[in-house]
Amino acid sequence: MSNARKLADNLPTEGSLSGRNVLINGAMNVAQRATSATGLGGNADSYHTIDRFKLGAEGTTAGRLTMTQDSSGPSGFANSLKLACTTADTSIGSGELLVLSQIIEGQDLQRFAKGTSDAKPFAVSFYVKGNASATYVCELFDGDNSRHVCKTFSVTTDWTRVELSFPADTTGAFDDDNGASLYLQIFLHSGSSFNSGTLPATWASKTNANRAVGGGSFFDSTARTFFITGVQLEAGSQASPFEHTSHTDEFLRCARYYFKNLAPVYTTQYGSNAICTTEFPVPMRNTPALSVVSGTAPTALAGNSYAPHASMYVYHASSTGDAVSNYQADAEL
Repeated sequence: MSNARKLADNLPTEGSLSGRNVLINGAMNVAQRATSATGLGGNADSYHTIDRFKLGAEGTTAGRLTMTQDSSGPSGFANSLKLACTTADTSIGSGELLVLSQIIEGQDLQRFAKGTSDAKPFAVSFYVKGNASATYVCELFDGDNSRHVCKTFSVTTDWTRVELSFPADTTGAFDDDNGASLYLQIFLHSGSSFNSGTLPATWASKTNANRAVGGGSFFDSTARTFFITGVQLEAGSQASPFEHTSHTDEFLRCARYYFKNLAPVYTTQYGSNAICTTEFPVPMRNTPALSVVSGTAPTALAGNSYAPHASMYVYHASSTGDAVSNYQADAEL
């Protein structure tokens, strides 16, 4: 194969060379909340370790897992997201579900021209491995129009790159705002309410019974592991090489959704009260929910998301005040 042919095969089929990955933290390098979380499963839907990757569980599964930022990865990757089953569940209820997902704002998806005659295909790619062979399902779910499309993929004991091409959709445009529009989801465990139908190979109105058809169960054994990294979503029919970005750039993109401050914030006396204002690293997606991780809880804690001065306001109904350290601001989808 000629060098020109190799180069052409690695170029994206749509859009620019840079900024083509609409996903954030696909190399699993940023983990502000924690690097490990145990006892996950059951009926929970939350962010635990790796920024921007949400673990969702429905139903009353007995299965439990540990989620970690792992130091293994294919060549060129220092980190991966690892799931390890700690309690198996081989008696699967119909409403059970375990999903790993990233949710994307509509204003970051306009390049796909979804819902128009110029609609573009979706190229999804990622690296995976596990303790044994397995099959899972990757879904793109359009939350604005309740439409989805799905494909199965295989996992082996070696790092392999999965490349999935999803067709364009001329029905239903993404909203052009900061709300949740597209869900990239990996179904790792499901009951019959989600796998008893027919997998939609083209875009269709969401039918729960069709979402995880053909996928196996991550909770089938306590030996089960699942590793993933290099996750990318781009416009076009062909996946291009993973777009690496600097750690600083990736951290700031994550901080739009969640920021954990590690430095003390000191209030200053103003008459009989003590107050201060501190800015976030970047404007957040919307007004964040604020909480104090350590230090003295203030009388009031408030934030805003107004660019370019997104900030947190701290108020003590006391002239002495105190330091607020390790606060967290959450504006996740």
